[in-house]
Amino acid sequence: MADKNNMINVIDEFDYSTQGGAYNESFRKWRKKKDNAYAYSFEKNQNEIVYVDGRGFIEKSAVEAEKNVLSRIFNKVGLAMLIWIAFDDVICRITVSVLDICGVNIHTNFFSSMIYGGNVEMAAVLIVSALIKMTVPLIFLHCVFKLPRRAEIMHKMNDPKALIGAIAMTFIVCTAVSIPTAYSSETKEFYEIFSGLDADVSVWTQKEFVIYTVFHVIILPIISELFFRGAMFNVLRQFGDLFAVIMTSLIAGMLTQDLRSMPAVILISLVSSFGMLGSGTIFTAIAVNIVYKMYDLTLIIIENDHTSKMPLSRNIFMILALLVGVAMLAVYRKTASDAAKKKIAGYASELSQGMRILHSAKTFPFSAVASLCLLSAVIRAVL
Repeated sequence: MADKNNMINVIDEFDYSTQGGAYNESFRKWRKKKDNAYAYSFEKNQNEIVYVDGRGFIEKSAVEAEKNVLSRIFNKVGLAMLIWIAFDDVICRITVSVLDICGVNIHTNFFSSMIYGGNVEMAAVLIVSALIKMTVPLIFLHCVFKLPRRAEIMHKMNDPKALIGAIAMTFIVCTAVSIPTAYSSETKEFYEIFSGLDADVSVWTQKEFVIYTVFHVIILPIISELFFRGAMFNVLRQFGDLFAVIMTSLIAGMLTQDLRSMPAVILISLVSSFGMLGSGTIFTAIAVNIVYKMYDLTLIIIENDHTSKMPLSRNIFMILALLVGVAMLAVYRKTASDAAKKKIAGYASELSQGMRILHSAKTFPFSAVASLCLLSAVIRAVL
């Protein structure tokens, strides 16, 4: 009988204390499936060696097993990113060009991120294109990784106070990133187009803008978090929560293809991830994203007031948001227990965190798509 002290079992060594029982049971069951190519499952007795014809006695390596699974995962993540940018940068623009040729009042070009035309046409195209570019990669990863619902979506609120802490950090981060005016260029341009249609009419009387705003502020964050903090995050966290937090945040930033909004998106993604882990539910991540979108939109609306009062109004809003965030964070830190603040499941292996990230980044087509996103962001910034 094998000595338990000499056994390596990466599934059992994972820290499952940070989440609820139903989630852990489902996550473990998914990882233990024998035919699961995307689960890091390695077990070995350290006293045993294997003989292979032509190679002699060899020792099975946990590092090689980890690298193989990482390569398979990031191959699919890269394909999901490729689907995202293909719909965002190519298919959407081709569709708009075809509609334009057919006489529909909608226009664009391949050197701009904005779409122009009638109110209804603009709102419809922006909503449909955003839905497709997010839902198709989401469905793709869901079907490939085959995570059960309980393992794909953290849904049990283990610590409501962590939600307060996450919202507090969101206000602080939003204020910090708004100083260099790191707004979403698409939302800002869209608002400016609507507000310029008729100087005497508020955009809030235009139903197309209201519909787009509700979609952008509420619906889009839900779909976005199901993709990043659902289908993607919970596959990556088998290599440790910190690894999953870093990679999903970097990917979210790269997919913006916008150097101005990239820092904000990465920081908000970090807050979303830690907030979800702390509270135990993806609802926290969605709430963080909604608050970020609302803050972003509020600043855009304030700055479109071209009167002399605008700078004062903007500064008051930013200061109030910062004070609210600091106050909420102080309350959270005072009331939350030390155990509640440490909800990060770690995983230690012979492969360092840096090497794990580097190996993942080099995987094709992830490496190519990531490079394409960064190149697109630089070109847009220059042009």
